[in-house]
Amino acid sequence: MAILTYGKKNMIDWKNIDTVLLDMDGTLLDLHFDTYFWFEHLPKRYAELNGFSFAQAQNYIKTEIQKVEGQIQWYCLDYWAERLKLPITELKREVEHKISLRDDTIPFLDALKTAGKNVVLVTNAHPDSLSLKVEKTALDSHIDLLISTHQYGVTKESQLLWQMLQADIHFDNERTLFVDDSLPILGSAKTFGIKHLLAVANPDSQKPALTKEQLIGYDFITDYRDILSDIV
Repeated sequence: MAILTYGKKNMIDWKNIDTVLLDMDGTLLDLHFDTYFWFEHLPKRYAELNGFSFAQAQNYIKTEIQKVEGQIQWYCLDYWAERLKLPITELKREVEHKISLRDDTIPFLDALKTAGKNVVLVTNAHPDSLSLKVEKTALDSHIDLLISTHQYGVTKESQLLWQMLQADIHFDNERTLFVDDSLPILGSAKTFGIKHLLAVANPDSQKPALTKEQLIGYDFITDYRDILSDIV
């Protein structure tokens, strides 16, 4: 059984959910593309252009990421293009063949649509990254509204984001489900008061799923197809 739910038969009260807010990378798309790009392909290109070893470039980029992790800069392709003096969007296109939907994504989105839920993508991804992934996956044809937090200037880790987002799209905390693979972001949504939360335990197909102990406090899932029959 792929669902890990602390023994509860039905972890989501679908009858009391109108709006479903969905993360993108790791939640609807396989996170492997991003993992590979930031920690393999980008260091390789940086090393080639600056005369560093791969290990030196990898360590440098990891250090730079840690400085801004969770902030808007971490997700901003313009920031990294300036910081690293590299055409980040062009480099992403070099490995765009690795962009892929999770196998369970389309059945899940179709079930939400059939049930009449208002489905909104809320991603920290830069608009250029979002556009590239939509181009490769046609994700936009299955979702009512796509939002990059860059339009607000803050990320989902910030309470200010949730305040501005709620003011714009008028979701009811008590009748909203938020799905994400990031525990800090889920914690931010929980602090804001969103009642229904679901963690994705296996965001990267090339890495082991998170354990029940790592995900304590959240209902979590490894395959949306196991809950399709529950969605009403």
